[in-house]
Amino acid sequence: MAEFFGQLERLAADLYPFRWPILAASLVVLFAAAEFGRRMGWHRFIWRHRVRLAIPGVPVLALLIFIAYDLGSPLFINRTVEEEFPFAFSAAIPQEMAMEEVESIMEGMSKVVQNVDEAMPASMTVPTIGRTTITRPSLSPSPTPSEPDAAPTAIKSGEFRDRDAIHRGSGQAIIYRGSDGSHLLRLENLNVTNGPDLHVILTPRRDPDNRAEVMAPGHVNLGQLKGNRGNQNYPIPDSVDAEAQWSAVIYCMPFHVIFSVAALQDGG
Repeated sequence: MAEFFGQLERLAADLYPFRWPILAASLVVLFAAAEFGRRMGWHRFIWRHRVRLAIPGVPVLALLIFIAYDLGSPLFINRTVEEEFPFAFSAAIPQEMAMEEVESIMEGMSKVVQNVDEAMPASMTVPTIGRTTITRPSLSPSPTPSEPDAAPTAIKSGEFRDRDAIHRGSGQAIIYRGSDGSHLLRLENLNVTNGPDLHVILTPRRDPDNRAEVMAPGHVNLGQLKGNRGNQNYPIPDSVDAEAQWSAVIYCMPFHVIFSVAALQDGG
């Protein structure tokens, strides 16, 4: 059934450029059917048996409206998610801590304001006239600043593009390698057509064109798309060979439809 709806969605995308002629033809057919029914007296039959027809008709109509809204509303509703680049991704992670713990701690500390108000040291005297001597406390040498942690490196990147007339996409997909060897997929300036249960998938196939290519051996599902617009982060599991992934895909899981693809190239 899901595959059937997916085929309908792809058919709708193929017919989208002809939407206005199709709409005009549909209105003509609908008007002709209504006029034919009036002449045949169907409206009188429906009115006489309105209660009997309403008992099964109303629940069926309500179910159809619910299904149509559930599947169709994401196409008209946009959700923007703005995530900063993770604090912890460019830091050295202690072995006993997970990146999520460091991220939570650093994010919390970034919101703390700590005021420090120190008085002038007693050993310092302020000159009042001519040759008064200023005595300064002995100061230990300033510590040598430590080397900063290695910055994250962009190892792959690519631009999202339109899939067809209905499924449109733009923005950038970038795979970063952190100082600890972990990997992160970041979507920047994303703007893709919304849809039901969209997921972010990395696949080793270059520019996949169908379900089999998206789900090729070695692919990884990074989870549900957080929003169809904005800047977002998706950690890549350590078990995944991030350098072997060549496409980032926005994919509709229920109907197996590709919404947008970013073909990844080496480097940032």
